[in-house]
Amino acid sequence: MTIFKQDESYLTKTIHDLWRLPRDLVSNGFDDALLALSKDVPMTIHEYPTGSECFTWIVPDKWTCEEAYLETLDGHRLFSYTDNPLHVMSYSQSFEGVVSRTELLKHLFVHPRVREAIPFQFSYYKSAWGLCCSQITKESLNQESYKVVIRTKFTSGTLKVGEVLIPGRSKDTIVLCAHLCHPHMVNDDLSGVVVGVDVMRTLLAKSKPRYTYKLLILPETIGSAAYLSQNKNIIPHMKGGIFLEMLGTNLPHVLQYSLEGDSVMDLVTEMIMREFDHDAWTGKFLNVILNDERMFNAQGVNVPMVSLARVLPIGHPDYPYREYHNSLDTPEMINWNNLTASRNLVLKVIEALELNSIPKICYSGELFCSRYPRINYRQMRDLIHSVPYFVNGKRTIADIADKVKLPFWQVREFLDILKSENLVEYLTE
Repeated sequence: MTIFKQDESYLTKTIHDLWRLPRDLVSNGFDDALLALSKDVPMTIHEYPTGSECFTWIVPDKWTCEEAYLETLDGHRLFSYTDNPLHVMSYSQSFEGVVSRTELLKHLFVHPRVREAIPFQFSYYKSAWGLCCSQITKESLNQESYKVVIRTKFTSGTLKVGEVLIPGRSKDTIVLCAHLCHPHMVNDDLSGVVVGVDVMRTLLAKSKPRYTYKLLILPETIGSAAYLSQNKNIIPHMKGGIFLEMLGTNLPHVLQYSLEGDSVMDLVTEMIMREFDHDAWTGKFLNVILNDERMFNAQGVNVPMVSLARVLPIGHPDYPYREYHNSLDTPEMINWNNLTASRNLVLKVIEALELNSIPKICYSGELFCSRYPRINYRQMRDLIHSVPYFVNGKRTIADIADKVKLPFWQVREFLDILKSENLVEYLTE
């Protein structure tokens, strides 16, 4: 019944090819990564110029860091942008001069918990300059003054959103979404991007699906605002979505529900996730991890987008995971088996959505099983004494499986047997 079999090396190779790029919101690094991905799947790249109004948001300038470093006054270089792009706050203003240690520390950011890590710091919409380093490096700064050099450029550019579209028999659309920004990091959220792309690669190799599928690859938050605000006409066709993020940790899956939490997308994703990953757990909207699902669930959009991740619960000292927003988020921390399993889970969710028909009973009374050779009463007793009572021509298979507390695939296979005996028909396919 499975619809997936893909070369798992794609995930590994793509991450290794792209993770070092300085993928800031509007930047050459982001553009280069998106262009590389566009060679793997048919992609339309939408462009939104600096200054464009996107709902209440505004597309920022393109940001380029030409050079940045911290030196002692005798010329010893302590760290630089060349060493690691995270050493400079993303969207930092230019600054050059000799500053006191006291002044430097006002603009020097460290990770609050992981001493050896360089933090990811940004200031997209507020003018400031800043450098970043490990706590270990910061503690070694014992001189009275230091030389700071940050040479950056803010220019008019275009924010880019990659769209991969697979038309279905229906215009009803399921949206997958992941953000490509965050320089020099992998799990957040290059992992979600490669999973999304590989899912689309698999679907492209199949026959025309029931639903239309769309993958959006974008810079976080502002990318969703740009795409949705400029494509309002297609929002009504979006029946649900999954935001894919942070899927490469050693942790089990977690589903964050959509705003209302009762959509088909919520029900099917949770049902399949629990069958697929017995350690998986769920959380309410805005109570697991926050990303672009907020924009899709927001007023005026109202698309029930869930998020699928592998993170620790809020309140854990390492929430959402130890390497989050720091220089330890590298390919070395990725659990490749988990990343592959997440891709397969998304494909199983899609398979269930495709098969989530509305059945209708074509007989009356209690079923006389002995008359039908394919119906094995002993093997199907639980199904026989539960499923038919909830088949009313209105409920989907997922609704019925939820009612009887049996696995989706078991219910579907049972109904397929009844259909082969002309006892059930599917009103939707």
